[in-house]
Amino acid sequence: MAGLYIHIPFCASRCIYCDFFSSTDSSLRGGYVDAVCRELALRRGELGGERVSTVYFGGGTPSTLSAGECDRLFGALSAVVDWSACDEVTFEVNPDDVTPSFVAMLRDTPVNRLSMGVQSFDDSDLAFLRRRHTARAAIEAVNRCLEAGYNNMSIDLIYGLPGQSLDGWQRNLRQAVSLGVPHLSAYSLMYEEHTALWRMRERGEVEECDEETSLSMFERLIDELESHGYEHYEISNFARPGLYARHNTAYWQGVPYLGLGAAAHSYDGRCRRVNPSSLWAYMEAINEGCVAYAEERETSDSLYNERILTSLRTCWGLDMKRLETDFGEERARYCLKQARPHIEAGRLAFTDERLRITRAGLFTSDDIMSDLFWVD
Repeated sequence: MAGLYIHIPFCASRCIYCDFFSSTDSSLRGGYVDAVCRELALRRGELGGERVSTVYFGGGTPSTLSAGECDRLFGALSAVVDWSACDEVTFEVNPDDVTPSFVAMLRDTPVNRLSMGVQSFDDSDLAFLRRRHTARAAIEAVNRCLEAGYNNMSIDLIYGLPGQSLDGWQRNLRQAVSLGVPHLSAYSLMYEEHTALWRMRERGEVEECDEETSLSMFERLIDELESHGYEHYEISNFARPGLYARHNTAYWQGVPYLGLGAAAHSYDGRCRRVNPSSLWAYMEAINEGCVAYAEERETSDSLYNERILTSLRTCWGLDMKRLETDFGEERARYCLKQARPHIEAGRLAFTDERLRITRAGLFTSDDIMSDLFWVD
């Protein structure tokens, strides 16, 4: 099986924290969609005849696409995707785009899962983040999607905002749970270089949330969602039983995928390909009948380190037998040796031939994983 990712890098406006490649120039959107369709025709052989099991439309803001642009994309994808055998087709949406007519249009496509960027149910948070919707609009948008039959739905939330209180975060979580969505992703606010938020902090206009408060919010997140039956299956992701995000889970399990569009990444198990983060460079190459990507061949060391990183992020953990099979006995022994202090301290558990990060280790997971990396 394989995954297919389509990057839609257009937004009506830019949020202050976002460092993903995107553009607010919608005049290029039609030509860009045509280029994505051409790229698929050029690169479909990279799928190797594998069944496409998941498709993900990410951004940017895919919900800015018109009905005609969606028709062109799904028409092109139908040449390589057997929709009846595709397990999951996810489409990212923003609340302000989710009108009755938009939902009706989407229901006529193969999309069977939505991921909505809510970020907060507090209007002051939304205004600070420069989101275009209100809390009320987000609630209405979620309900509209659920009522239309999109029961497999996820919402994103952000915590650790400047001035955000633990009680405010708790209210956000309770509002999310009350809506009945089966999947929730929650991320600590990051100050990525070159974003508006990073510049605001550098100028002293905002003060970053302290680590103790951020960790308390993370703990509250876990407690609240687990108490309502959500499974904490990946560091930032929670789902009702059986409703985890299959496309993203495939990333963490090393399943090959083809990425289409500007700044999109692809992976075939040994090699990574990255498209240019430029609309003009991407479209020019594709329109000339050329592939646009740069290629990077993975080494055994980098693949081992990636296995550590992606596996330990999940509740399934790191399969030590598979690690030994794929990377040899020396690497497996090294991994367990490096893990031993964390096992003894209760930050890692070793059961059923698998290493898993415990709740006590979640708060220092980056340090734990880096300790297990292979360093020459």
